[in-house]
Amino acid sequence: MGYLVLARKYRPQNFDEVVGQGHVTQTLINAIKNQRVAHAILFSGPRGTGKTTVARILAKAVNCMQGASANPCNTCRSCIEITRGSAADVFEIDGASNNSVDQVRDLRENVKYMPAYSPFKIYIIDEVHMLSTAAFNALLKTLEEPPPHIIFMFATTESHKIPITILSRCQRYDFRRVAFDKIVAHMSLLCQKEGVELPAESLSTIAGEAGGSMRDALSLLDQVMTCSDGDLNHEQVLDILGTVDRRLLMQLAEVLLQGDACQVLESIDAVFRRGQDLKKLYQNLIAHMRNLLVIKLSERAEHLMDLPQSEVVQMRDSVAAVSATALNHVLDALFRDEAAIRLSMQPRLALETCLIRICELKPALPIDSLIHKVDQLRRQIRESGGGVTMAADREMAATAPASMPPAGNSPDSLPPASGETRTPHHRSLPSGGDNASDGFWRDLLAALQASHPALAANLKTAQLLAIDENVIEIELESNDFNLKRVRRKDSLAAVQDACHTISGHRPRVVIQGKATDPADRRKKKELENQVRQQALSHPLVAEAIELFKGKVVDVKITGAEADRNNS
Repeated sequence: MGYLVLARKYRPQNFDEVVGQGHVTQTLINAIKNQRVAHAILFSGPRGTGKTTVARILAKAVNCMQGASANPCNTCRSCIEITRGSAADVFEIDGASNNSVDQVRDLRENVKYMPAYSPFKIYIIDEVHMLSTAAFNALLKTLEEPPPHIIFMFATTESHKIPITILSRCQRYDFRRVAFDKIVAHMSLLCQKEGVELPAESLSTIAGEAGGSMRDALSLLDQVMTCSDGDLNHEQVLDILGTVDRRLLMQLAEVLLQGDACQVLESIDAVFRRGQDLKKLYQNLIAHMRNLLVIKLSERAEHLMDLPQSEVVQMRDSVAAVSATALNHVLDALFRDEAAIRLSMQPRLALETCLIRICELKPALPIDSLIHKVDQLRRQIRESGGGVTMAADREMAATAPASMPPAGNSPDSLPPASGETRTPHHRSLPSGGDNASDGFWRDLLAALQASHPALAANLKTAQLLAIDENVIEIELESNDFNLKRVRRKDSLAAVQDACHTISGHRPRVVIQGKATDPADRRKKKELENQVRQQALSHPLVAEAIELFKGKVVDVKITGAEADRNNS
């Protein structure tokens, strides 16, 4: 016989030799002992996890000439022929190449005949999801009520493609990905049997590349053994597999978190000169950053990663001084560019651009520090005084968490402290023309904004002329249409209600229009622009924009500020 690859040479011949699928093998052992083996069984799971192997072992177990047993003898005629794949009563069918309705009809005709010398005639259909819809429909009746000497065993990697009518007629067993440590232990055992020594880190690298598939791991191990005349070191294994060294990956992640763009470019160049796939490097880097974040968030994260314990300890030390917020920030930036790099015709340029952009990102602040800076900045703005009120306060309120109090120029706008009750109070009516009038007018507009937004918008350009307990005079610079809307009874009543809410009085409202000269309007516009520029160049505004990465969307100019600049 020619050379057998490791996956075939060391293929499990009984249930005890199957690695990592104890939940399936134990159930089948109990079914055999209790003579409760179903007539239709579906094995579903990832590639290379032992579905077809378990189907063969089950076929040997029920057809063994020494009697049905959980552990077939592997010495009788039936066991030997099943192992060789030449048994007359066990048919292994490839669903991808035998997927037509005519072939299923032939199968239905053949199931009528008794087995040649075994207790059961067994059909093992691999990749059964490849059957056509017509073929599945032709199989339905036979699958539901087969002859007593027939057992169907299906294997698939994509069970969601199988019609529900087929699934409901099968006893389903779901295979899991083989655990990382079990793959490493099994490969180490096979290396001892083959007389080959490999470093433990090389076995870990192979197991990581396998992605939970035992067959993939044995195929890679076979490739490494074939390329060697003796013992191999880890560097040779990496060259054979074309895999990026985990140490280089950890170094790249470290300099990326430090923001060292020069070292990032050096690391990419080292991988590129070795001829390794830069797109695969990027995928590994995303997975590594995810592992770093998991380690930072959990003290017991080993079961969430396919990594050896020694490497987990090393990674935990590397992120001891890095916050989870910063790790999440970098991981999010990497993941956003994943599609662009995967589809790029120049992966090196795309990768370098992405990582340099990440190096230039400023470290993200924890939320508690951000809240402290917001409070401090709001306090500085209030203490700076002046009549210029900017939309930066609203920008802060939108950026800050919901638990933060809204920004405002008055302590009354802050919520009461814990255990403190807020009692309604009315402010006294100011006399027209002083600074208190400006404050009252702002409060009045705010109250109207909450109850009558359209009316507040119309009064935004108005001016408070006089106010006392009996009358409030408002001058509106607008067209006749808006003036008529504001003078309606419901609008005047709304202004009275707002005054009553603020002061406890309900004065008569008098609204008069203002005829303005074009020269005056021009002068006022120039004045407003001048004040707006002064506000935008204020150092506190610049600090707020830098802190929140935002922009000033509006500048509100009060009457007092306009008077000061006019004088």
